Amino acid sequence: MKIAIAGAGNVGRSIARELLENGHHILLIDRDPKALKIESVPNAEWLMADVCEISSLDNAKLDTCQVLIAATGDDKVNLVASLLAKTEYGVPRVVARVNHPKNEWMFDSSWGVDVSVSTPRIISAIVEEAVSVGDVVRLFSLRKGEASLVEITLPEEAKCLGRTVEEVELPDNATLAAIVRDGQVITPHAHDVYSAGDELLFIATEAAEELLKNCFIASN
Repeated sequence: MKIAIAGAGNVGRSIARELLENGHHILLIDRDPKALKIESVPNAEWLMADVCEISSLDNAKLDTCQVLIAATGDDKVNLVASLLAKTEYGVPRVVARVNHPKNEWMFDSSWGVDVSVSTPRIISAIVEEAVSVGDVVRLFSLRKGEASLVEITLPEEAKCLGRTVEEVELPDNATLAAIVRDGQVITPHAHDVYSAGDELLFIATEAAEELLKNCFIASN
């Protein structure tokens, strides 16, 4: 897969190295000559260009990319790059970094963003997930904000304990994606039995999130 990364700072280069290890073809784009540390990611393709300029994106052949990752430290640049990638070049998947939480509301499909990644929100979600038992915790938004990855850690008094996956009926628009038990990720099957301490990962809409807790946790 060919992936363009707008922004060759520490974040962009780190993402590039991870994706290269997974066998993808990576193009790093940055307008700052100081950011072009080619020796740090030697297997990537590099381009010194302004991702907010059509001519630069033409040179990058963005229409041949399957993914654009807007990873600069400037939210305005990330939004413009995302919009151009989606509307002018038809990039199927656009992922954008959110630097300032107050700007999160803009990172949606109207700006060409399929998935927004907010570091402060992710850190908050991780902290919340670590201390929350018996609550629904939203970890990550997917599909242009229409669905999210959410987590429930089952407490000792969960009403689903001892019941199998197939015995607990989920609300519409919610799917059990995985069970994390004793540090191991389990692909759920119909006859798997829920246990206290299980971390349940769901793909769910916001409306379904509100109903999930009722399926698994006893009412006070």
